[in-house]
Amino acid sequence: QGQLAESGGGSQEIGGSLTLSCVPNTIPRQPHCMAWFRQGPGGRREGVAAIDLDGHPNYAASVNGRGAISRDRTRMTLEINDLKQEDTAMYVCAASSSVSCGMNSLSQGLYNFWGQGTQVTVSS
Repeated sequence: QGQLAESGGGSQEIGGSLTLSCVPNTIPRQPHCMAWFRQGPGGRREGVAAIDLDGHPNYAASVNGRGAISRDRTRMTLEINDLKQEDTAMYVCAASSSVSCGMNSLSQGLYNFWGQGTQVTVSS
């Protein structure tokens, strides 16, 4: 088991919706900042959405208006609606031991706990 466990990936249709979940496994305490990243076929990892302990979200432009991130004491959830082919990627959950999300909660450097990822493939 990794530090974080993702679930909910799989094959999805264009225009459909998906829900991903992330459960912390071995993180010693409730992380202040958590986020979803994705790595598409081109190989570049990008931040998708982040949320702090107070529930304040931050979305990348690529999912703004289509995405919803939430969390409670046991899990973090990401929903993406109106799926596009470019949403195809390995989605990875991340958490930070920092006491603040800082100025850019979608920056990879903020996070020191990572999951192994769940693959999402969007096609017609």
